[in-house]
Amino acid sequence: TTHFQTVFSFFLNSSRAPEFEWTAKKKMDPYKQRPSSAYDTPYMTTNSGAPVWNNNSSLTVGPRGPILLEDYHLVEKLAQFDRERIPERVVHARGAVAKGFFEVTHDVSHLTCADFLRAPGVQTPVIVRFSTVVHERGSPETLRDPRGFAVKFYTREGNFDMVGNNMPVFFVRDGMKFPDMVHAFKPNPKTNQQEPWRIMDFLSHHPESTHMLTFLLDDVGIPKCYRTMPGFGVHAFKMLSRDGRETFVKFHWKPKQGEHNLLDDEAVIVGGSNHSHATKDLYEAIAAGDYPEWTLYIQTMDPKDEDKFNFDPLDVAKTWPEDIFPLQPIGRMVLNRNPDNFFSENEQVAFCPAIVVPGIAYTDDKMLQTRIFSYADTQRHRLGPNYLMLPVNAPKCAYHNNHHEGFMNFMSRDEEINYFPSRFDPVRNAEKLPEHSNAHISGKREKVVIAKENNFQQAGERFRSFDPARQERFVGRAAGFLMEPKCTNEIRRIWVGYWSQCDASLGQRIAAKLRQAGAL
Repeated sequence: TTHFQTVFSFFLNSSRAPEFEWTAKKKMDPYKQRPSSAYDTPYMTTNSGAPVWNNNSSLTVGPRGPILLEDYHLVEKLAQFDRERIPERVVHARGAVAKGFFEVTHDVSHLTCADFLRAPGVQTPVIVRFSTVVHERGSPETLRDPRGFAVKFYTREGNFDMVGNNMPVFFVRDGMKFPDMVHAFKPNPKTNQQEPWRIMDFLSHHPESTHMLTFLLDDVGIPKCYRTMPGFGVHAFKMLSRDGRETFVKFHWKPKQGEHNLLDDEAVIVGGSNHSHATKDLYEAIAAGDYPEWTLYIQTMDPKDEDKFNFDPLDVAKTWPEDIFPLQPIGRMVLNRNPDNFFSENEQVAFCPAIVVPGIAYTDDKMLQTRIFSYADTQRHRLGPNYLMLPVNAPKCAYHNNHHEGFMNFMSRDEEINYFPSRFDPVRNAEKLPEHSNAHISGKREKVVIAKENNFQQAGERFRSFDPARQERFVGRAAGFLMEPKCTNEIRRIWVGYWSQCDASLGQRIAAKLRQAGAL
């Protein structure tokens, strides 16, 4: 008989048996099962399980007080309330989640040995978090801002996090500049307001940002809702076949609902009526059975061909032309369940591009290499070193390691051996599968910019693909960012020069608007 059973036997034989009998019938073994509201008692208790007979009044001396410090339930209730909020994410603080499944529709077993992609028809549970990037947790969902599009696949070989955005490129190509970029986009530390002059000042030192700005300042800068938003893996990854053959790959999510965005005046109206419109839209659509669906496409490239183009395929500021690298459908994702609890599944869900499965690997993309460290590090700060034990982050397959103890470790363990190898523990290394590239790497240690910057070509091509009205809206927004009083003439001239290198007419039109406003 365990100590737990002995204690329960005592309760069941006591005069308070009817109350405790209910708990006993639920048969929860706290040494084996995680706490769950499914085992709630029908009456209030403290965190330690003691019954609370009055949850309305404090313990006082007489009916008017003063309050006594010995009222443990009051102290615990207030202390818990004071600690309800955890640090919000530095970026992607505002977001909404939904759950569903991913289903393989096309055979890609010749490209990858990833188990969840092993054959058409295979389904894998997923949780998806859509988010805005720059602004705080309670900010409006109608602000002009990139959107996060992060998918966690709960596969039979562990979790795979595809951590992307709704735009296929990024502002800077080297992770060294990521903190500076975020600082520039975040509110001014003195005025606590986001100010475009700071953004344009910082990005004036990074001409590769022109391509990303043709997305941010375009009509796609404010998605209508999450259900009609595309997603991109942004980085180039590698798929590895069972025999170790490597293929560069880019991921694309296309919404079956079509892609729809808000123009500036529409965003003002929508945001003015409901600052959580996108979260509301996603939740209500799923609750009504109108399940959003996305098709997953890939672009593939033979690594032997990466030097054949006038751009670097691993440059996060570049896309791969679809006429050369066509989109190939490989699966579909359906979101058919809303979160059971917003905090546990939205605030505590943690994504990291380092979390991959056998058959998918990293490339040498500088920004990706930086995110491999940074994302897990921020989650350990925000949620604690054992954040991967939280139900929403834990794998749904069996797993085994010797990562013991630490803050808030609630793993039940009774083993004597917590080291490897040991003659007292039969655990072994797993079967060797392709996990890392076998490509030979050589070179000097150096801090330099990539050779093929080609900062303006793709930005110009994208601008020229817009219809005249869309071009004019883009010109207006680009010029508007430069009309900020604190934007200097030097910064404005730099940007006119950048935009002129993207497209001569674009630079001329922006310069004309600045002159018209007396800003150049």
